[in-house]
Amino acid sequence: MRIAPIAAAIVLAVSPTTAGRAETLISKSYQYFNIGGRTAGDLDRELSRNGPQASGTEMRHPGATQMKFSGTISYQQLSGGRCKVKSAQIKLHTKLILPRWTNRRRADHDVALIWDTLSRDIKRHEERHAEIARQYARKLEKALVGLYPRRSCKAMEAAANKESDKVLKKHDKAQMAFDRAESASFERRMTRMLQFKLDKMKE
Repeated sequence: MRIAPIAAAIVLAVSPTTAGRAETLISKSYQYFNIGGRTAGDLDRELSRNGPQASGTEMRHPGATQMKFSGTISYQQLSGGRCKVKSAQIKLHTKLILPRWTNRRRADHDVALIWDTLSRDIKRHEERHAEIARQYARKLEKALVGLYPRRSCKAMEAAANKESDKVLKKHDKAQMAFDRAESASFERRMTRMLQFKLDKMKE
């Protein structure tokens, strides 16, 4: 996970009636890494060997979502020297890193079924990480434009930076909580999805 700091731009215009404005700019991209193998054991080893590394560790995962928050905050000086947030524009880019099995067409039916189920679950998991990030990008914007005025623009900037740190820490906790919940239910979820596919094939 990569989080870029929010850049601040001070607008020294006296316009006390201007309302706070928020704008979210969100983009998403995909990157794939190839894995080989013919058996379920091969797939497990390939994912462990070629999957993306978690930030700051040597652990590899079957998929990952990189997140980059950035943006601009504009401040407006009011009468009496006080200052408020005039607008906040938060940018979020998420990059989903997903596996691509090169031997899918040559694999046994049972192994292909396991892979199809697993790969869909990996993509669903990473898409949810991206959605959590989008939710917090919007929360951050609302929090920034909702800050009450401070005695100066320097104090307003400090308050905005503090609020940004607080919201992004909550974002990190939400992402970790999601990972913990998903990890705890992985085997049960896979078993249920595989059984559903098998039942559909029998119909």
